[in-house]
Amino acid sequence: MNLPRAAAATLLLAVAGCRPDMYNQPRYKTYAEDAFFRDGASARPLPPHTVARGHADLDTEYFEGKTTDGKLVEAFPEPVTRATLERGRERYDIYCAVCHGRTGEGNGMIVQRGFPAPPSYHTDRLRTAPVGHFYDVITNGYGVMYPYAARVEPPDRWAIAAYIRALQFARNARIDDVPAAERSTLSAP
Repeated sequence: MNLPRAAAATLLLAVAGCRPDMYNQPRYKTYAEDAFFRDGASARPLPPHTVARGHADLDTEYFEGKTTDGKLVEAFPEPVTRATLERGRERYDIYCAVCHGRTGEGNGMIVQRGFPAPPSYHTDRLRTAPVGHFYDVITNGYGVMYPYAARVEPPDRWAIAAYIRALQFARNARIDDVPAAERSTLSAP
């Protein structure tokens, strides 16, 4: 009967002897003064050329849609595949169709409720625009469209730009553009 009490007392003494140093570690508070460093600041500047993990965006054509001399890129930085177009359609439907409409006419649901209409992707100006234009607009915004750089990752921006090109092409496509072997699979209106 005294054995459980003795075990409990021993456990209490062992726990009381533990120091909470692992829990209450010495640390600097943000912007606090510190006598250790000559400048008196506890926060240290980052070493030169430090880049946050995953943000070494050195390829300006890929991450900005512009060449090194600041011109918009004319071609996609990677091959456009069916998977790219499917991803682009998915992302376009999520982020773009609410204003630009599912077909790129600029008549999305937000526009139907009174928001200013964006231009149609099917105008001559946008059909002849370099593909870097669409990437740049998605990244930095344009007019009343706010930037989507924080919401849409670079690969998805390129996929959306590819899908916009597909919408433009489909709008002006002719039956002669379809390979002869696949024309029979099309249904007549």
